[in-house]
Amino acid sequence: MNSNDTIELLKECNSGSKMAVSSIDEVLDKVSDEKLKNMLIDFKDKHTKLGNEMHELLSRYNEQGKEPNPVAKSMSWIKTNVIMSMKESDKTVADLITDGCNMGVKSLNKYLNQYSAADAESRQICNELISIEEKFAKDIRCYL
Repeated sequence: MNSNDTIELLKECNSGSKMAVSSIDEVLDKVSDEKLKNMLIDFKDKHTKLGNEMHELLSRYNEQGKEPNPVAKSMSWIKTNVIMSMKESDKTVADLITDGCNMGVKSLNKYLNQYSAADAESRQICNELISIEEKFAKDIRCYL
C-alpha cells in the first residue's frame, strides 16, 4: 500500500462524486417523470453517502476532499444548460446523465490504474462508484 496513491485515488473519487451530485442537481427540477426523478435522487444519495465515506478516509490522512476541475464543471454546466434550453425533456436528461456516467466510469478506471498502489479500502470504494455509474447508465436506458 502506498499512502500517496490512496490519498490521490480518494481525492479523485471524491471529486467525481461531487461532480455527479452537481450534475444531478442541475437537471433534477427539469424531470417530469416521477420514477426517473426518484432514480436520480437515489443515484445522488448514493454518491453523497460514498462522498462522506471518502471524506472520513481522507481525514485519517489529514487531507481534504478535492473539488471538481473548474473547467470540467463549467463545461458540464454549459453543455447541460444549452442542451436543456433546446429540448427540455426526460430523454434529454437521461442522455446527459448517461454521458456523465460513461465519463465517470472511464475516469475512475483510469485512476484505479494510475494509483494502483492505493489501499484495498480505497480501491473498493472506487469500484463501488464504478458499479453505481455503470448500473445507473443501464437503468435509465429506457428513457433514451
